[in-house]
Amino acid sequence: MTRVVTLAHYYTQPEIQQMADKVGDSLELSLYAREAEADIIVFAGVRFMAETAKILNPNARVILPDAQSTCSLVTQTDVAALRRWRESYPDHVHVSYINSSAEHKALSDWIVTSRNVDDIIAHLYEQGKKVIFSPDRNMGAYLNFQYGYDMPLWSAVCEVHDKFNEAALKEAFAAVTGDKYLIAHPESPLPVLTGADYVGSTSGMLNWIKAYQGDAAAVIFVATEDGILYNMRLARPDLDIRQAPIYAGCQCNSCPYMKMNTIEAVKRAQAGQGLEIDYLTAEQMDDARLPIERMLEFSQRYYQ
Repeated sequence: MTRVVTLAHYYTQPEIQQMADKVGDSLELSLYAREAEADIIVFAGVRFMAETAKILNPNARVILPDAQSTCSLVTQTDVAALRRWRESYPDHVHVSYINSSAEHKALSDWIVTSRNVDDIIAHLYEQGKKVIFSPDRNMGAYLNFQYGYDMPLWSAVCEVHDKFNEAALKEAFAAVTGDKYLIAHPESPLPVLTGADYVGSTSGMLNWIKAYQGDAAAVIFVATEDGILYNMRLARPDLDIRQAPIYAGCQCNSCPYMKMNTIEAVKRAQAGQGLEIDYLTAEQMDDARLPIERMLEFSQRYYQ
């Protein structure tokens, strides 16, 4: 009997999450994919996530429901230019965000997620290393600001998070008479992050909501993709949770690539149809696996 395991990111639609065996953020899903005893892994997310699952579990068939579900951090990065950039810093450790292609990961020394990036880069600096960071410019700028690093940064952004802006947030805050909070994903622009009450990963923001003990009448603005609001409201229906605006009057910000994971597309993938991640060479997977495994080993050591 064919064993099919379906993984879904928090940014997919609620009905897609309900079809999954595991719902999580990038780190959780990477760990789950590596250990999954599956003939087929259906990854309801975007392509770099499915590639990561294939790299970590090469014996499984990994299927992406929609071939067009990519990520702007990938499409904005020319790998040949990235290679030249990396070679211009020969004495630096290249740390790459997991939102990157397999070819990008193969040029990296460490992979990080938004949950472990602070700890891993701090670990490298404690060892006396110098670091370059790619591909997310906003995340790197926040790390440089927050910790006083001077990391050279690649210049790509998440097209969803980059839309959040300080002016729209100030206007939204001004319309709330009581207590209000802002929690934000580190892919957001620096002026948004410096004004946030909490900055963290998707799971980190969800845990912040779960643990919240303040005024129940407060308004909590969330600067990230709108998919996670479903999980937040499920966990805390007593709270007024709103997506942070991207401009005056707008309370919506969806990743178009995540939303390509429709019920029909996921069902087809579970039946073995869709984009199979079978185009990576053994050398590419080996080169990309090493920095991913460094991250997973670090995370299992420090977070369990």
